[in-house]
Amino acid sequence: MIFVTVGTHEQPFNRLIKEIDRLKKENYIEGQVIVQTGFGTYEPGSCQWKQFVSCQEMDQYMREARLVITHGGPASFTAPLRFGKIPIVVPRKKDFGEHVNDHQLEFCRMVKARMNNIILVEDVSDLRKMITEYEEVVKLMVLKTSNNNTEFVKGIEVIVKTMGL
Repeated sequence: MIFVTVGTHEQPFNRLIKEIDRLKKENYIEGQVIVQTGFGTYEPGSCQWKQFVSCQEMDQYMREARLVITHGGPASFTAPLRFGKIPIVVPRKKDFGEHVNDHQLEFCRMVKARMNNIILVEDVSDLRKMITEYEEVVKLMVLKTSNNNTEFVKGIEVIVKTMGL
């Protein structure tokens, strides 16, 4: 199962939801896909979806998922890490009206560079390739990183401080 979450930010993230739905419809994604659409206005036709899920449901989906795809909110992309999953992260972008600025993109680039524990997809047209090659990409990442939660939290704190947040 693939679980996709766009979080609870009030601006729609239709771009990601539409691409996931297209990939499922055109059989580039096999198996069950569950999408949490948030405030999106697009309703997937090829995937199961819910506008919002409880924290318990979110944890259950992430635990059971073979792959988790999320927006660039830190709470959303760090959650799969708790379950030993390396998430595919697609940051929201200002140019598409998905957020007020590009802080998700900037933050995800820093996390990718410093921690190397997320798969960053900046252009949704690259999503198909990342889903297809997920296992191979993760194997290479796991060889280069450790899953030490304390060190991860310290790294995130450094990044947040350098951003002046």
